[in-house]
Amino acid sequence: MSKLILDTQDITDGFFEDTRLLGIMAPIKDYQFCWQINNMLGLDFRVNNEIEIQLKKRNRNYFFSLYEYHEPATALEHYIYNNQFDGEYLLPEFKHLDFLWLMKGDIVTNEMLQQQTENIRSISGVQLVMELTNEKIKNKEHLVF
Repeated sequence: MSKLILDTQDITDGFFEDTRLLGIMAPIKDYQFCWQINNMLGLDFRVNNEIEIQLKKRNRNYFFSLYEYHEPATALEHYIYNNQFDGEYLLPEFKHLDFLWLMKGDIVTNEMLQQQTENIRSISGVQLVMELTNEKIKNKEHLVF
């Protein structure tokens, strides 16, 4: 009997088409981080348990919370992933990052990304903000919901 393997490459490529991703080092709780973003930047991030990422490793389930915000009157959607749960990482190649901020659904210019990066850096507790390009991410399929 042959084993069938699901090829997720097309799904992953489609998901990441026209996206920008920021990695954030901020050793604070995810709800505190989003609360600060909402208050300082006037956004409205909310946790969405329906698209929470679940990974199974070593016969154990790990759950990575996901917060979302849709910009009014545009197609741009923002997602903040918690990169760590109980000692496991959503993107193990970026263990130093606490959060991942994905922007998709509309064009994000370099100027918009730079402004967003500066806004995030101004938040208390944020130590690092960097753009993650597709070439740097080994486990992109972990971010697809």
